[in-house]
Amino acid sequence: MHAVILSGGSGTRLWPLSREAYPKQFLALNTHESLLDETLQRACAVSGCSSLSVITNEAHRFIVAAHLQRYGQQAEAGRILLEPVGPVSYTHLTLPTN
Repeated sequence: MHAVILSGGSGTRLWPLSREAYPKQFLALNTHESLLDETLQRACAVSGCSSLSVITNEAHRFIVAAHLQRYGQQAEAGRILLEPVGPVSYTHLTLPTN
């Protein structure tokens, strides 16, 4: 199984906690870890950390890469999929992954 994590959005609904440059998926709301970290942990438990991809936008690619590195994953091709068009396009879900 290959896990795909949706990590897009501009963070407008949780304002003032989240900002456009640092939206909700990077916030720690329930625990000391961010929502993305919690999701990465669940995905690693189900499909293994080496079998996952994260869909995000260009503005957040380096933050996502830093989160992946915490789990021993490099931001290699196919690991971070960038949304080519505005919010919630999910066009990358139709692309094949290895």
